[in-house]
Amino acid sequence: MKKSRNYLNYGRVFLKICIWLLIFSPCPSFSASNSFVPPAGKTLLLIGQDRDTIARYVRSTGNVPGGAMLYTNIQKSEGLDRPADYGAGPIDGDALLRSYPNSVIQLGLYMVDGLNNTLDGTYDASLMRLARWIKKADRPVYLRIGYEFDLPSNHYDPEKYKNVFRYVVDFLRKEGVRNAAYVWHSYCAPYSDKEWMDWYPGDDYVDWFGVSMFSTSQIPIASNFLKLAREHGKPFMICESTPQGMYSIRGKIEWLRHMFQFIKDRNVGAFCYIDTDWDKQKMWVGQSWGDARLEKNAETKSLWLKEIAQERYLKASPGLFHSLGWVKSKREEKGR
Repeated sequence: MKKSRNYLNYGRVFLKICIWLLIFSPCPSFSASNSFVPPAGKTLLLIGQDRDTIARYVRSTGNVPGGAMLYTNIQKSEGLDRPADYGAGPIDGDALLRSYPNSVIQLGLYMVDGLNNTLDGTYDASLMRLARWIKKADRPVYLRIGYEFDLPSNHYDPEKYKNVFRYVVDFLRKEGVRNAAYVWHSYCAPYSDKEWMDWYPGDDYVDWFGVSMFSTSQIPIASNFLKLAREHGKPFMICESTPQGMYSIRGKIEWLRHMFQFIKDRNVGAFCYIDTDWDKQKMWVGQSWGDARLEKNAETKSLWLKEIAQERYLKASPGLFHSLGWVKSKREEKGR
């Protein structure tokens, strides 16, 4: 009888401890979706931004990046299940899925002049195609909805932009998309007359904060945006980067060193580099963007390969998706 009472007392104490933990323990912080954040101290490495550029990078460096970048639009969801080319190289989502089975996808959703028609349902068929393609990808997809929301030439009205961002996320969730992380992407420029948060869709809809970085002069601005990301408990991504207008080898090397240092100092979660010859692409010819191909020069290639060889940088591997918190579907595993 005495033993029974002791067990009963132990049970009561255990129950009290459990109740205390439930009441007073801090609640875990959950993002809007599965954010697919790399492990602490790691940076997901992605290359863009068209099919041929990525293929050339892989051939010339011998490295398959952790992710491949591409673009589509809200109007027709082009470039996903069939190639499209608007003057900046061929966009071919299905080709990327086939060629890089162990790499994630980073997808920019172009929405300029499409906010109103998105909200009234005109583009729902396009969103359905987008949802189906993302699910078919069966890997983490980082979706930049209305990327560079604060770029003046995109003329995104803040209130409409926020509503559209939420509309797209709600639509994809309703369609059962579970492998998308939603990225809120700033152009990272100092000349906007509005505050960043004027465009913010809310913590329940944003998984990542991200920026474009084309000049080292953007580092202080990017640092402020990263601080904002930390305040909201969100990971940070360099969504687009290239040494814009940099034609000297020395200038490109300094740009790379500044980027690598920024990534280390700020523990950046993902780094997306555009490895292209801008001046030869129809869309960019005459705009003095330069030739950003790392493999064109022995010095830049050597610096790049030495840096990304470090354990920090996550490249394609059979275990990459698992390390980001995504498990391939049983359907795909059976087909392998």
